[in-house]
Amino acid sequence: MKARLSPILLLLPIFLTFLGTAPAQTVPPLDKIQNQQELDSAITTLDAALFDAYNKCDLDKFASFIDENVEFYHDQGGITLGRAALTDSVKKNICGKVTGELVPGSLHVYYMKGYGALEVGVHRFHHPGHEDTEGVGEGKFIHLWQYKDGAWKITRVMSYDHHSAGK
Repeated sequence: MKARLSPILLLLPIFLTFLGTAPAQTVPPLDKIQNQQELDSAITTLDAALFDAYNKCDLDKFASFIDENVEFYHDQGGITLGRAALTDSVKKNICGKVTGELVPGSLHVYYMKGYGALEVGVHRFHHPGHEDTEGVGEGKFIHLWQYKDGAWKITRVMSYDHHSAGK
């Protein structure tokens, strides 16, 4: 008696191939977002994915959320221009040294007609393995997200008011 494979099992490699090529962003396009709740959800999802890549040092994924001509303004680090320079800065200064998270309840999202959204909030930064000497910090941020050519990208960042988060 010969064993038969289920048709579903035969198609599994094809399904897996398509899953592997699916777009990284599952957030709806700007013109499909109908209300503030959907906009909040979209930007919250993007922020979580951005910081997941940041925390895991997945630089390719991180860069996929950043516009090629990004302007990043940091109150302590100055200005960084361009996706390549920003990604390199994360590689040199963040990977293996710092993790970040959104402070619950701090996120505010504003619609930017014909462009995307403005995200405002507070990120908390940890120094795994060194928090006794480095401490936990917080900083306010503004991300300007643009929806263009089928993807959401950050075009401007302002990261400011960095301080100790206290105990």
